[in-house]
Amino acid sequence: MHAPALGPFMIAAVLVAAMLHAAWNSIAHGIGDRLIGFALIGVADLVVGGLLAASAGPPPAGAWPYIVASAAVHIGYNLMLLASYQLGEFSQAYPLARGTAPLVVALASVLLLNRPLAAQDLAGILAVSAGLIGLVLAGGLPGRKQLPAVAAAVATGLLIALYTVIDGVGVATGPLLAYIGWMFLLQGPALPALALVRRGRRLPALLRRHAVAGLAGGVISLAAYSIVLWAQTSGALAPIAALRESSIVFGALIGALVLREPLGHRRAAAALVVLAGVLLLSA
Repeated sequence: MHAPALGPFMIAAVLVAAMLHAAWNSIAHGIGDRLIGFALIGVADLVVGGLLAASAGPPPAGAWPYIVASAAVHIGYNLMLLASYQLGEFSQAYPLARGTAPLVVALASVLLLNRPLAAQDLAGILAVSAGLIGLVLAGGLPGRKQLPAVAAAVATGLLIALYTVIDGVGVATGPLLAYIGWMFLLQGPALPALALVRRGRRLPALLRRHAVAGLAGGVISLAAYSIVLWAQTSGALAPIAALRESSIVFGALIGALVLREPLGHRRAAAALVVLAGVLLLSA
């Protein structure tokens, strides 16, 4: 059977989530001490996740394996994303990290979850992935010095695919707010704990210095992924994963307009290919 179709409202919601996702990633990348930025995002996860968990109550027993697994993978994802941003440019690391996921999710959706794709959806996913490869390679093949950043970004993308599949199945196991709240609550302490170990007594002052940007990034991150989790209740994992990667277009624009990183004709053309894939998935 084919993956469920997405309605116009759900498509619009996922595109809003994509824009929010690009925004919080640019905020995280723009904070001088990126570990502190990610720690503040973890604080937001902890606080908001705790409030949601308290209001929604405990999830059913069948949801716990997915919640725990998702929280663990999200911690690994945040660590690898942090490494990507410490090693490379936002305009290279972001599309590579995001771009690895759609094809992997599509394969998992077909081979593991028995959710075959319509031809148009497959064409859209392939267009998105091709455009992402173009964005990464627009400045030429990565040199030896860039290989650590490339490896970290690819690992980040594989972890994105893993938590997307876990959550795509997990959201069907119980109330959505309970799933979201407990997942964020469990993953929240990891990055603040790492920051405490790495920064020691300087941590309170550093948190205060970057509090507004870091907490804003955390709230935006929570909103973006909560929308995606809601959309995944439709069962259309692969199209949603690819639609979400329209954040690459927003990320490329943010990198050029806000972070003053070069865009150029090649990256602009690659972003248009991503947009074409999004339109195919939206038609």
